[in-house]
Amino acid sequence: MRLNFKIILHFLGLLLCFNGGFMLIAALISYIYSDGVATDITLAGVTAIFVGVFIMLNTRKHNREMNKREGYLVVTFGWLIMALSGTLPYVFTDTIPSFTNAFFETISGYTTTGASILNDIEAMPEGILFWRSLTHWIGGMGIIVLAVAILPLLGIGGMQLFAAEAPGPSADKLHPRITDTAKRLWLIYVGYTAAETLFLSLAGMSFFDAINHSMCTVSTGGFSTKNESLAFWNDSPMIQYIIMVFMFLAGMNFVLSYFAFKGRVQRIIRDEEFKLYWRFLLIFATVSALIIYFRADPSASTVNHPMVWGEAESAIRHGLFQVLAVVTTTGFVTADFTAWTPFLLVFFFGLMFLGGSAGSTSGGVKVVRHLILIRNSFLEFKRTLHPNAVLPVRYNGHSISEKIVFNIKGFFIIYMLSFILGSLGFSMIGLDFESAIGVAASSLGNVGPALGEFGPVNNFYEMPSIGKWWAAFLMLIGRLELFTVLILLTPFFWRNR
Repeated sequence: MRLNFKIILHFLGLLLCFNGGFMLIAALISYIYSDGVATDITLAGVTAIFVGVFIMLNTRKHNREMNKREGYLVVTFGWLIMALSGTLPYVFTDTIPSFTNAFFETISGYTTTGASILNDIEAMPEGILFWRSLTHWIGGMGIIVLAVAILPLLGIGGMQLFAAEAPGPSADKLHPRITDTAKRLWLIYVGYTAAETLFLSLAGMSFFDAINHSMCTVSTGGFSTKNESLAFWNDSPMIQYIIMVFMFLAGMNFVLSYFAFKGRVQRIIRDEEFKLYWRFLLIFATVSALIIYFRADPSASTVNHPMVWGEAESAIRHGLFQVLAVVTTTGFVTADFTAWTPFLLVFFFGLMFLGGSAGSTSGGVKVVRHLILIRNSFLEFKRTLHPNAVLPVRYNGHSISEKIVFNIKGFFIIYMLSFILGSLGFSMIGLDFESAIGVAASSLGNVGPALGEFGPVNNFYEMPSIGKWWAAFLMLIGRLELFTVLILLTPFFWRNR
């Protein structure tokens, strides 16, 4: 069967129009704040819309049937076309004149990684800062729709458990129609953003800072309007606590949020992934807080603002915040966690592989995959003793098919192989061991801050250009669940059947 390129191009044109429309919103913000780049951002938006409309008009007579192969291409190239067109505001305003740097900043935005090449964020025009945050927000919601509506149709089951008895779109539908499901998730997503903006404004943030940080929190992105990230508000604990709450919510399965609003609290309480998620956070935050309180070097723990280390609250707050930021892959920073102790350096590096819940905006391996892998590993001991016994992996009271277990095993193996190859790639361009493994884990898991030269208080500006493109590739495959992108590199994908 030949590929239906017209429908693929039609979707890409639609995404260009969609992206251009958001650029016009950023242009409006630029105009309101009179930052001097409103015209340039408007031109960027109009350019994206013009190209998108041109493509759609020339592909309007297309076969509306889309098979799996077209689905993979739309998802992968859709993210790429969004990232490529998303560079236009940076290039047109000359705020990031280098295309490599502009693409890195943009792909980091859409994949909600939050790694930046900007040396002086606070010197950027308001319209550009808002656009950076918008790329997070668009990418975050795109992942939710992808997880619930698209990937099940492509047969990628490992991500689709969603606290249900079977994979696929029928497992946990909010509504029989996929479009209605997407609308309900959009409503929750927008609602969380609006609520966090309100709370942060009441806690003392300016409205501009509040809406930017809200978009970046709900999407688990990590871009900030301040050079010091959330360490800028180290003397405002309430702001950090509010962001912690929404990082936790963003790391949850958004389907569970829907059940919460419908009053089906028991559905959440019984969910095994959610129980493991909050228990992981509690345990890791406790370990982190205790070591910070008793062992950490205060002089090396913050960016600029000293913390009152004699108080347990400070240790608890910073430990919990950084655990949440890394596990949910949000990547905000209140302190340089790599300078606390050698143990915590390795500890947080390990957390980069955890990830939030399936069906959330978080990156990483995801909690449900770890849960299934752990249970299957323990069952292997029983199978060794009782080779003839039928011992299925159970999740939320239901048996998981071997196909899903194999999918998860395959995902984990490919994920670790990608991490190893990613680390080798960075080492080949001259990065030291700590920096190489840190950037590979951070990029693949969409975490943001890495280790070594690219730790929480540094950025990626000094990374060689080829390293930025390699990191961008890792961000993309990590964000799109590996298989979605890597299958395009296989020869059998392109064979006509």
